[in-house]
Amino acid sequence: MQNIFIIYTGGTIGMVQDPETGTFVPFDFELIARNLPDLARLNYNLTVHSFTPIIDSSNMKPSIWLEMAQIIKDNYEHYDGFVILHGSDTMSFSASILSFMLEGLQKPVILSGSQLPIGEIRTDARENIMTALEIASAKENGKSIIQEVCILFDNKLFRGNRSFKYNSAKFEAFRSPNYPVLAEAGIHINYNREALLDNTDKEFILHTQIDDQVAVLKLFPGINKATIKAILESDARSIIMETFGSGNTMTEPWFLDLIGEAIKNGKNILDISQCKVGSVELGRYETSQGLKALGVLNGYDMTFEAAVTKLMYLQGHFEEQEPVAHWVEIPLRGELTVND
Repeated sequence: MQNIFIIYTGGTIGMVQDPETGTFVPFDFELIARNLPDLARLNYNLTVHSFTPIIDSSNMKPSIWLEMAQIIKDNYEHYDGFVILHGSDTMSFSASILSFMLEGLQKPVILSGSQLPIGEIRTDARENIMTALEIASAKENGKSIIQEVCILFDNKLFRGNRSFKYNSAKFEAFRSPNYPVLAEAGIHINYNREALLDNTDKEFILHTQIDDQVAVLKLFPGINKATIKAILESDARSIIMETFGSGNTMTEPWFLDLIGEAIKNGKNILDISQCKVGSVELGRYETSQGLKALGVLNGYDMTFEAAVTKLMYLQGHFEEQEPVAHWVEIPLRGELTVND
């Protein structure tokens, strides 16, 4: 019999409709249990930890990430796997930061939720929960098949730090275009063995330091100097610059001068693409050659969610900027592919 620990944070999966306002509000885990009687038929020992109060994932923040990570650490030796029921809106952020905080993970941590509340007739919640539990318990030769933080949604298992929510109107809410799906559930659950992390020989370490001094500069045609200057001169230690195509920006001298000045003043500037598919290739075009020369960092094919949380993790780990700049370009938990 497998021991599975469920962390219930809230989200659509456990919401009910307020009869007065018509809006969906979070409810407790008992609602889920009542609407999922099959839980009692499973050959699992289930332990449930519910957050108090239950939260909407739009209110997710570092203190809650720390609480989730600490719960996993405290119960790590006693359970075979962990399932986190979480709102879908910020699920990829939580999955990404947990992947960095939980180094050397040798057991599955599966985040899941739903697009419709579990009390709705056509809800996707039941299938998502049952499949997440089955994957969280899956072992071969005494070892967990999944040894990383993942997202399970609509019968697909994604590496958490490679995923993003792309659709708010379909059950197929998540995608991972720059990395293969880890598993797909049909009649059987088929695992993509070559894509899975293997941490068997690693030590499990919990990291609890997070520094949220991160800002975002999203470029668009016509963005003005004052806006760029305000972001570059903010208190943020690192700035994620969302660029065009394979990492390209305008080549106006004033723009490059502002970027260069920010880097000289100790800012780390990380280049990620606004495109969801593909990778940054600094220097491939003239419009990114100048960035590389100035010391702009390459985010390769990282998602926005992974870039934000990786910088928070690294800044919490290092007080100096140089090691942050060094490690952000190196894959730590399978979050990026170096293409040069």
